[in-house]
Amino acid sequence: MAEDFVPSPHPLTPPRSDEDWLCWVRLLRSRRVGAGTFHRLMAEHGTAEAALAALPEVARRAGVEDYTPCSRAEAEDELRRGHQAGARPLAFGAAEYPALLSLIPDAPPLLWALGRVELLARPMVALVGARNASSLGTRMARRLAAGLGEAGFVVVSGLARGIDAAAHGAALDHGTIAVMAGGVDVIYPAENAALAKEIAARGLRLSERPPGAKPVARHFPARNRIISGLARAVVVVEAAARSGSLITARDALDQGREVMAVPGHPFDARATGCNMLIRDGAGLVRGVQDVLEALEPALHPAAAGATTDADPTGREASREAALASSRHARVARTLAQPTAPPLAPAM
Repeated sequence: MAEDFVPSPHPLTPPRSDEDWLCWVRLLRSRRVGAGTFHRLMAEHGTAEAALAALPEVARRAGVEDYTPCSRAEAEDELRRGHQAGARPLAFGAAEYPALLSLIPDAPPLLWALGRVELLARPMVALVGARNASSLGTRMARRLAAGLGEAGFVVVSGLARGIDAAAHGAALDHGTIAVMAGGVDVIYPAENAALAKEIAARGLRLSERPPGAKPVARHFPARNRIISGLARAVVVVEAAARSGSLITARDALDQGREVMAVPGHPFDARATGCNMLIRDGAGLVRGVQDVLEALEPALHPAAAGATTDADPTGREASREAALASSRHARVARTLAQPTAPPLAPAM
């Protein structure tokens, strides 16, 4: 829906009343309104109610006649389903909405959260990788997840089998967040039902989809941008050359996050994607200390940019920044290669 953009003089404010919530959900779930269009409409009209009222005319200007926004009954049903599942809606702009995620261009306007919402205020690292992971891969994922948790990080992943499940399980004692491609109450794959229950009790399940929504193939890449958007870094543990995990790594790069990978044996196809990333400049991960050292500048930016007795002019810091930029470009070229989309919601 393209038209001349005139920003609203009113800042975006999250819903406060029941009526605000209904309008917010109706706008978001209306046909042809995704995250980007939602933010554009809110920036122009100031409130979801005003944007809803303008939506049919906006659609008409875009060549869509007889446009009908999402009904009030549909929005009421989504809110009811969410509350029945024990989940909470988090709107973009709310105090509990994750700060880093709010900075990405297509940040979800609404997240359904089931579990410990306070985990969203802590620093996070994403661990992703192969579904058909090797025993060494799952062992490495568990070791990294446990070490990151002990260091104060929340581990984010996608509740898939393999690397995701291993990372979630090892991080339960310290905090883990599962970002789901379907509704926050729809467990996929079914084999992870017990783990999902544990995460809801001790961690957090998160989804931008309506409660009750079944995961479909096109939802997984969109889910991946949330995984990377929440995190300060994405660590890939086993990934084939055309793995969906590389989509998450590409999103992370686009969002300005650190991209790291665990190396693998060159004869193992599950390591090809990781080895390519490392070859082209992604951070090499031999253990949790490598991740913590890579994150140190982001956690203490003032110290990272300061001059020292050994580097009084800051030239060495500038050189490191240039090298980082070069590595960023090389990794970007690797991730720009075509990646096979999931054939079915098997993640």
